[in-house]
Amino acid sequence: MPSDLSIGALSQRTECNVETIRYYERIGLLPQPRRQGGRFRRYDSADVARLAFIRRARQLGFTLDDVRELLRLAAGGDADACVEARRLATAHVAAIRVKIADLRAMERVLSEAMARCDAGEPPHCPIIDTLAGAAPR
Repeated sequence: MPSDLSIGALSQRTECNVETIRYYERIGLLPQPRRQGGRFRRYDSADVARLAFIRRARQLGFTLDDVRELLRLAAGGDADACVEARRLATAHVAAIRVKIADLRAMERVLSEAMARCDAGEPPHCPIIDTLAGAAPR
């Protein structure tokens, strides 16, 4: 793997938008890159690995603060790192389960409104009534 990548090459390799890379640098998730001639950002394999870690954590829905903590734990390598990472993952899974329950409730409400619509309940649209908070007629 090349150890002297441009930001564009890093973007392609990690499938991460250039502006997102710059943002991660600004907020400290990625270290400030070396600058070639003081101008062009240069990255190495450690930057690729770190950005891949960040991207995967974000794909799994971890917050930026969680990602920051997971990166800290990964760098520390102490015995408590796994315990702390598990605590973060456990809390995240609990939040996911709440979201899933909310999504199921939303699906049920909208499906019921669409069924009333399909049944031809005039004179009001059951979907619009549901969105307006009106009780079923």
